[in-house]
Amino acid sequence: MSTNQEANNNYINGMFAFLKNNDEESIEHLSRAIDLDPDHTLAFMSRGSAFFRSDQLDEAIADFDRAIELKPGLARSYHLRGLAKERQGNDAEAIDDFEKAIELDPEYGAAYYSRATLHTKMGNEDLAVDDIKMVEYLTNKSIETFANENNVWRSQHMRLESMTAGEIGR
Repeated sequence: MSTNQEANNNYINGMFAFLKNNDEESIEHLSRAIDLDPDHTLAFMSRGSAFFRSDQLDEAIADFDRAIELKPGLARSYHLRGLAKERQGNDAEAIDDFEKAIELDPEYGAAYYSRATLHTKMGNEDLAVDDIKMVEYLTNKSIETFANENNVWRSQHMRLESMTAGEIGR
């Protein structure tokens, strides 16, 4: 088995463990994936998330830092690092990370929500309201997009059924 395949297998096993809330096992598998592939961005993000969930914040931030080094355009890494910094009590740096995530992906609703929550905690209610309005807008936009895609699928499915019924009726 190639090193990359072995790294990916460990990554997948780490994600299964993460989904089962077994952070210790997840960290072990993801660490092996990283040992085998030191540029595995998703393994760093995922292990950072497991560290975060198990309240190992310094380790989580270090992994998010590495993920950012590897792929600086990935908004989720900034958002996750911001959550860890907020939990550490470093609100100013957390806000910076949420803002960077939003700059990279202006439709990243979770970053707006996290920033709104932190603004509320910091007493910046006006800024929090603006962010909540954006979360609401993005949520409604997502619902509309889903509904439109579902309608397109349904109309094409009905057209296919009509064509098929016509063919069967011959």
